[in-house]
Amino acid sequence: MITHCSHFTVSLQSKFRAVFGLVLLFVAVSLCAQTVSPLDELKADPRKAYGTDYPYSFEKVKLTKAPKGYKPFYISHYGRHGSRYYWSDRLYYELDSLLTKAHQKQLLTAEGEAFYNKFMASKEELKTGISELTQLGWEQHQFIARTMYNNFPQVFKKGGNVLAISSLSGRCVLSMSAFCQELVQCNPKIEIREQSSRFTLDGVVPTDRQNPVKHRFPRVTPRYEKNKDRFKYEDNLRDKIIPRVFTSTEGLPGNLHHIGSNLINLYTSLPSIGHEGMMGNIITDQEIVDQWENSNLGSYSWVFGPQNDMIPVLQDIIRKAEAAINGTSDHIADLRFGHDTCLGPLTVLMGLNGADKDPEDPYEVKNTYQNWLTGKASNVQLIFYRKGKSSTDILVKCLLNGREVRLPVPTDNYPYYRWSDFRQFYTARCQSVKDSAK
Repeated sequence: MITHCSHFTVSLQSKFRAVFGLVLLFVAVSLCAQTVSPLDELKADPRKAYGTDYPYSFEKVKLTKAPKGYKPFYISHYGRHGSRYYWSDRLYYELDSLLTKAHQKQLLTAEGEAFYNKFMASKEELKTGISELTQLGWEQHQFIARTMYNNFPQVFKKGGNVLAISSLSGRCVLSMSAFCQELVQCNPKIEIREQSSRFTLDGVVPTDRQNPVKHRFPRVTPRYEKNKDRFKYEDNLRDKIIPRVFTSTEGLPGNLHHIGSNLINLYTSLPSIGHEGMMGNIITDQEIVDQWENSNLGSYSWVFGPQNDMIPVLQDIIRKAEAAINGTSDHIADLRFGHDTCLGPLTVLMGLNGADKDPEDPYEVKNTYQNWLTGKASNVQLIFYRKGKSSTDILVKCLLNGREVRLPVPTDNYPYYRWSDFRQFYTARCQSVKDSAK
């Protein structure tokens, strides 16, 4: 009998009619999900417009059953740290100086004054917490670990060895700890070696300056950038929100564009730190949605350019998976905890759901990549299946934030791919790029 982690037990209706109705509903939802446009997704969840600030969604996702006879036996994972305070102290300190001077000069609107009072009541917490993982970030990784355990209990039911590696950043180390503790809560027979070390940086954050292995891969410019002038966009959000806070900005520090950007950055970070409502109606989710397509273009350039830098991570994934398959490693899972600066380019390098398509038309970029997929605690999971005890008949499935995704690898059995095809395709992709540091 396969046991499930007790935190995540799902009750099922016993009557045939109820079960049949649920099946029909799932099929309908699945079919719709395949055709929903990014703009429609934003209508359903406007916070996705926060992009890389989007907090991980605690949703349950139905997965495709494995082909007959195949059972999961190994998982390879890369996850971004969970929700955190803003990454730079500059945001909080600059807003503190700005709002304090505006208050002293009596340049705040009534709504600006209310914002000032809430910000001042929380500023010591914000300044102290800079870049650190929040409680929500911890819970996100607990949820992801529980979900992984319950989705693939065959991998974990007998226990076994897991290696978890992290960037040197505290928020990544704590994300790793939350994830690993939850796995062990689900099954105490699981043995996890956690490591945050320069020795393992090449497999999780190869671009870290402290990585003793040096690389120099060519950067890539997305083709849409040559056609930027085709994209028509009215960037007036900053002009709208500043008068809602200030009666005048004369004598206040910072130019108007920078002030507006700071206000937007604070707003989109608030759900991750438990301070929704701090800014009242100064900014609305719909206004963030209205500017999303433009911000997503910038995000695509940001993740597309350094995609080759993640070749060492992809090679680490292939190497460790091959070791688990051929028996030279006893790991049931290899876990990695890093940053959006790695996960985003990795999704492009791997071409998840066509993220590597590189469209020429800037209006097509939104259908190629959506920046909320690189949000807080976002993750890639590769699930490996074998038939019997075979070391050659291996299938692999890829999940992005818990959802099955397409790979640029041939298959007649989506979402399952033959490991031999996966390995051959991505090995060739890695080898096609020259590392000039070698």
